[in-house]
Amino acid sequence: MGVTIRRLPQLALLLSLLALFAAFLLYPIWLTISGGLESGDGTMTLDHVVDVFTTPMLRAGLINALLIAICTTGLCLLIALPLAVLGARYDYAGKGALSALILVPLILPPFVGAIGFHHLLGRAGALNTLLMKLGVLEPLTSAGGGGIDFLGRGGFWAVVIIEALHLYPILYLNATAALANLDPALDEAAESLGAGRRQRFRAVILPLIRPGLFAGATIVFIWSFTELGTPLMLEYHAVTPVQIFNGIKEMEASKQPYALTAVMLASAAMFYALGRLAFGGRAHAMYAKAALQASTKRLRGAAGLAASGAFAFVIALAILPHVGVVLASFSEVGWWYESLLPRQFTVDHYQNALSHPLAVGSIRNSLLYASAAVALDLALGLMIGHLIVRTKLPGRGLLDSLAMLPLAVPGLVMAFGYVAMTLHWPFGEGDPLEGVIDIVGAEPNPMLLLVVAYAVRRLPYVVRATVAGLEQTSVELEEAALGQGAGRWRTMRSIVMPLIAANLIAGGLLAFSFAMLEVSDSLILAQREVHYPVTKAIYVLFERLGDGQPLASAMGVWAMALLAVTLIGASAVMGRRMGAMFRV
Repeated sequence: MGVTIRRLPQLALLLSLLALFAAFLLYPIWLTISGGLESGDGTMTLDHVVDVFTTPMLRAGLINALLIAICTTGLCLLIALPLAVLGARYDYAGKGALSALILVPLILPPFVGAIGFHHLLGRAGALNTLLMKLGVLEPLTSAGGGGIDFLGRGGFWAVVIIEALHLYPILYLNATAALANLDPALDEAAESLGAGRRQRFRAVILPLIRPGLFAGATIVFIWSFTELGTPLMLEYHAVTPVQIFNGIKEMEASKQPYALTAVMLASAAMFYALGRLAFGGRAHAMYAKAALQASTKRLRGAAGLAASGAFAFVIALAILPHVGVVLASFSEVGWWYESLLPRQFTVDHYQNALSHPLAVGSIRNSLLYASAAVALDLALGLMIGHLIVRTKLPGRGLLDSLAMLPLAVPGLVMAFGYVAMTLHWPFGEGDPLEGVIDIVGAEPNPMLLLVVAYAVRRLPYVVRATVAGLEQTSVELEEAALGQGAGRWRTMRSIVMPLIAANLIAGGLLAFSFAMLEVSDSLILAQREVHYPVTKAIYVLFERLGDGQPLASAMGVWAMALLAVTLIGASAVMGRRMGAMFRV
């Protein structure tokens, strides 16, 4: 009985946290799904869902989103798998530096890189200019002739390429980890039976690393299937995420946006299930998992240069859009047109990015939203991590799963669900909290909801960091403090928090930087300029004539620098434990 009484506060905390997840994670998802199935008289119907598949424009958007996901995932595999094999099986000149640089795209947001694509691949961009100077293409004419419209027809392939160049490191990391866990004896046995290199790769290695490839491919597929920022910046509107974004203001009068979002969520879940059934199940077992490390072969001469060159080429391609952003941020307005590089440079855009009313206001807003979200995440993450690691309460596994669920649910779906929340009790018209949180009303007030959205979306990083720290910290220190009469809060404050401070700092840095650069929540929830975060300001400035694009580029460079510094700082603090923060 005494043990049960002592567990009551922990049980109450567990139930309170589960209630929070129900209110701000499960409820928005449910509102989205139920809204897509609700008829005008309140009964359930499939008519709105059927309309998504029978309306040509909506059906085309869904097909395009699926094609983008398929092409992006396939291109990522083509890039990542050969590089992972090279990195796992061979040594070559510069391997250490190249293996680190190949991950750089993770800190280069595709939303920002899309700005550079306009300058590089536009009809008057750098690539067309180069081809014209070489005589491959005819010069541009006033009638619109000459050059190749690489971003034409909405820029489908531009979206695929820029997303693939951002996401391939996810597959590379998974493939590298899977190859490191292979028992080399299996490959050697196949070789002794006369199997050639290609046959061994196809019949032995590929089946063994399939689960790892599937894990990475799933993240890439769902991410690219639901990505909003990149197609929006590249003006590719014939795709479901952008159609949902454009339908936000119709939510009060139409169920179509609900149905479209619900179909996208269901499609993502279905594609994941089908992929797991076809590619992820029945992993081939190994007698020894990484019991013996495979020796690497040293590549010299032309072979070594080819291996190094392959890594260098992919790295160069991946950073090229962001090089374009940097160059655009230094270009005088109108001086990068029909030229390989800007013809006149300036640093004024960086100064203006810190003094322009919209830029300054958005930076201030993002700092406020991200700081409040991180403070909330640290408090929740500490409580959730402690319950997961230090207790045996029933339901802590469910708590852990809910804490990591935001990594699996598309950000666009969550943002749409938060808008739906503001249209229902208790925030809807005539309800007790009307006006406290509002997105699509005459006087929107999204600040509190933006903080909650950022916190929910980035909570997994803090939870994983906390769990990693607690698992490496002896529980005996806490028990000793409790045995000396210290309360649980004092023990947490004086013993636990100092011991896992490095983990909390790393998780907080990641949560802060990603919250500062959150795209879906920012674009959808902030409808008025006074509430714009940084990413919404970049999008709006990019759409403006005059100095809008250079200002957006300068803000994008500041954003890239912020994310790079925080990720490097988090990696330095956590070292190899960094990977634990992304384990779902």
